[in-house]
Amino acid sequence: MPGERVEYAIHYGVIQGGIASLEIRSDTFSGKHVYHSVFQGKTTGVADAIFRVKDIYESFIDPVTQLPVFSIRNVQEGRYRRYNEVIFDHHSRADSAILTSNLTGVHITEQGIHDILSCFYYFRNHHLPDYQNLKKGDMIIIMTWFTDELYPIRLRYLGTDEVRTKVGKIKCLKFNPVTEKGRLFKTEDDVSFWFTADKNFLPIKVRFDIFVGSFTAEITTFEGLKFPLEIKKKE
Repeated sequence: MPGERVEYAIHYGVIQGGIASLEIRSDTFSGKHVYHSVFQGKTTGVADAIFRVKDIYESFIDPVTQLPVFSIRNVQEGRYRRYNEVIFDHHSRADSAILTSNLTGVHITEQGIHDILSCFYYFRNHHLPDYQNLKKGDMIIIMTWFTDELYPIRLRYLGTDEVRTKVGKIKCLKFNPVTEKGRLFKTEDDVSFWFTADKNFLPIKVRFDIFVGSFTAEITTFEGLKFPLEIKKKE
């Protein structure tokens, strides 16, 4: 919900190599009220000196439909740079959506398309409140538009888990986004997300297991939650 902000520390093994934040606030787009979700991630310290990363993703979300109306991808990774804006038109056609990309022009897609940030906002607000009806192994699929291509996000439910964090011990819902085996990942289960098993469904931890090791992003601070975070105090 608007006002929510979470900060994360990113580690490669035991070494901290970056920080990230995820926030959502009230805003306007084309004169209409929207939710503005922003993710920022960057390298720090030695990691920044070796290979600098500074990524920013933004999504302007219709609070009624929970669909994106505008998104920004601003990526700086080493020497690689990519900036793109996409306008989402979900209303002009009854059977499809019109997406206009700065880089690749106009695309006609199926209705209900999300960007990468609105996908997780929708997942938290539409699917997770019904998590008690999920069984281990159940799959949730959300179609997204990412890097100017249709990209299905497939989230497999793995059940509940208790996670120790800097802010305390938290009961969580664990999901594996299905990954493609190949250049980065050994198996289709090499990415894991943990969301709090309370009314916030806050993303508190992400883990990537890739060929060169494991990266983890874990919550360090939070503010503006709609409901109190259910934390077991550190022993």
